[in-house]
Amino acid sequence: MTTDRTPLSRAELADLLTGAAHSISGVLTAEYPTPAARSYLHPVLGALAAGPVVVGELTDRLEGFLDEPLPATPAGLFTLASYAAALGWLAESLAELTDAVDRICTLVGIPDAPPGLVPLLPREDGTAETAETGFGFSVLELAAIRAAAESAGLTSSEYVDVLARSLLAAARITDACMEIASGLAEDAAYVLGEAGGHLRIGEGPDSLPTLVRTLLTRMEAAR
Repeated sequence: MTTDRTPLSRAELADLLTGAAHSISGVLTAEYPTPAARSYLHPVLGALAAGPVVVGELTDRLEGFLDEPLPATPAGLFTLASYAAALGWLAESLAELTDAVDRICTLVGIPDAPPGLVPLLPREDGTAETAETGFGFSVLELAAIRAAAESAGLTSSEYVDVLARSLLAAARITDACMEIASGLAEDAAYVLGEAGGHLRIGEGPDSLPTLVRTLLTRMEAAR
């Protein structure tokens, strides 16, 4: 039996996008207790733990949005396209994060130092650096690295390497979440601002949601 439902108003559609933006932004502030033996994973564990939860919540909201009546107005279709693009982008970014963490875990499980790693080289000024990366550390920083490395069962060079990989993965998920949230906010403002019903959807690429345009641009650049 079909149940009549009133289509979401423009304000409700904008709230749907804004709520998704807030949820995705929350991935970046999530905390997760990190044991000393895995301190090199601290930069990514919060997002790694919170991300799948947010994807699940957003998926549930999308399913509710797709309940009858299906979006048929320009505003509804615009919102659906923006929301679906955000959800897909977030899921892909989290898959990349998971892969990066898996590779880090595999790396620290290898008994011998991975190729390309070199010992920390002492310098005459009391600091140290790796010959591979050129990172410089003060005496206090080097002592902290050695202590953390010892807790993790790694050499100092191994620890610096996996921590750098972890920080890089964290930077990538941060950039993705910030861009997704920003795009959702822009699309929400557009939906709400076009109160007269004159959304330009279907009238050229500039009428597409921000995230859809961004993804299309990236696809073109990757060719």
